[in-house]
Amino acid sequence: MVREIVGIKKSKNIIGFQVYLRFRISQHARDAKLMELIMNYLGAGRLERDYRNPALYLVITKISEINQIVIPFFNKNPICGIKHLDYLDWCRIANLIESGAHLTNEGLAEIRRIKNGINTGRKD
Repeated sequence: MVREIVGIKKSKNIIGFQVYLRFRISQHARDAKLMELIMNYLGAGRLERDYRNPALYLVITKISEINQIVIPFFNKNPICGIKHLDYLDWCRIANLIESGAHLTNEGLAEIRRIKNGINTGRKD
């Protein structure tokens, strides 16, 4: 399962909130070798185990790796279906972060608006 995650949490910065992106792929823990191969192929991320269930996650959180590795990969190999629309919104947020817009109240409001439309909030 592939998930693009947008998070907003309280912070002590000038606008009081921090925006972060996370890209995550999950597989059954028995597929650890596959996950290692994907991580090595991408040259990014870290593996995390979920000890509540037999899952293993490849997680990428560095905005530079998201913009330079993850986004170009999925632009070249598009996700199909409604999930593609969520991916495009996630990319818009990545661009806003890259430009520094997330450090302004207006940029944060735009990110919140986009975030609210992703996944269950999508009206399409």
